[in-house]
Amino acid sequence: MPWMPLLVVSTLVCACSAEPDASIPGNAQVERPFAGIGEGEVISLTGAEPFWGGEIAHGTMRWTTPENMDGESVAVTRFAGRGGLSFSGRLQGKAIDLAVTPAPCSDGMSDRSYPFTVTVQWGDEQLQGCGWSDVQPYAGGEG
Repeated sequence: MPWMPLLVVSTLVCACSAEPDASIPGNAQVERPFAGIGEGEVISLTGAEPFWGGEIAHGTMRWTTPENMDGESVAVTRFAGRGGLSFSGRLQGKAIDLAVTPAPCSDGMSDRSYPFTVTVQWGDEQLQGCGWSDVQPYAGGEG
């Protein structure tokens, strides 16, 4: 019998969908931005060592420190990512970016439990803190 080349054809079938597969744990919100904090909610922030605080509402952040209790107001832009919110602006000539994520948080100084963890990148400095909103308040400790 003469030699004959064998031709192998393979077919790849792909079942693609614009909707995430909700049967895969953690996949139900992959395609959707974070909606756990409404655009109208006022977000309050607090951090220690060094002490800082603030409030974000309607595209403006008021940043406070023990040296400036009245605070400094700056415009910020809001971005809803997949696991939380971020706010970006410029404070005292340096870029400032805040990430607000849903995770239990303690300030280590009170008996309060906060619903959000806050990470701040301000120039070269990174700060950690906690957050809450007027709709999702902290629990425990008197204000």
